[in-house]
Amino acid sequence: MIVRIMGEGQVKLDDSHFTELNELDDELLAEMESSDGEGFGRTLTALLDAVRRLGTPLPDDALEPSELILPSPDATLQEVRELLSDDGLIPG
Repeated sequence: MIVRIMGEGQVKLDDSHFTELNELDDELLAEMESSDGEGFGRTLTALLDAVRRLGTPLPDDALEPSELILPSPDATLQEVRELLSDDGLIPG
């Protein structure tokens, strides 16, 4: 799966990593629902760090369609709320 982190670029991520990422996504969703801004920032950073660590960066000139788009590390709680589906940032 190709994942884009807004403002950074794309990474190729194996589907086997989505269990770990979904756990962080569930945590992020709970923090958003409780308006826990500090926890939200910490978990968003952890989620993006996991994508970077587990994924393989694509070259800057690669223009692959992104199957998943994640917010930038400096995104606000409100900005991320606007990106959310019922499943959170990561479907499944």
